[in-house]
Amino acid sequence: MTMNLLAIDTATECCSAALLCGERLIERSELAPRRHAELILPMIDSLLVEAGLSRRSLDGIAVGRGPGAFTGVRLGISVAQGLALGLDIPVVPVSSLAALAQDAPDATGDSILAVIDARMGEIYAGAFRRDNNGLVAPLMDEMVGRATEFIFPQSKNWTVVGTGWAAYHAALAARLAAPPRLADGARYPQARSVARLALPQFVAGQGVSPEYALPVYLRDKVALTLEEQRRAR
Repeated sequence: MTMNLLAIDTATECCSAALLCGERLIERSELAPRRHAELILPMIDSLLVEAGLSRRSLDGIAVGRGPGAFTGVRLGISVAQGLALGLDIPVVPVSSLAALAQDAPDATGDSILAVIDARMGEIYAGAFRRDNNGLVAPLMDEMVGRATEFIFPQSKNWTVVGTGWAAYHAALAARLAAPPRLADGARYPQARSVARLALPQFVAGQGVSPEYALPVYLRDKVALTLEEQRRAR
């Protein structure tokens, strides 16, 4: 049976949606800070029109659960919950760091470091390695903190992706056992990777009811206080 799986990710500056119909994957993606609420539903409708499907044809929804921008994470989860509730279909929340790592260039044997700029002098970070099916699996718990404070798994072969590298590449490089073989600070989590990571869970019946699709922020602080801003200058 062909599964129709909708995936969305709005956790970072990039707004993306993808539709997996059997072996066919179509997607929309736009780097559009602060326009996600305006873009995400038209993106979804455009995908359905291209695939010749209605919302009622969807079997499940996958969503980037964060970490990332608080507003973006909340938006993605809210859209997924609202659609799934109305259609009575399950949701699979997927780590946005895992989706970012999944989209990294495939270098056999490399460990993948996914890092998202968390602002306030911090990054969100997760380390991953591909399994035999080509899907990333975590090597450590996802964390938030200053780039100078992380302790990463021991590996001599790293691929690094994400805006955290663009913001703090020198500090991150100093925490790795060897320089990364590839580093790209201009990559963002994409809905196509959310879909690929979620599909095995849907097939295994591991989707959850919409109310249990919850965001993961890793921290509960949105901005620096004025005093903290003064000290940071």
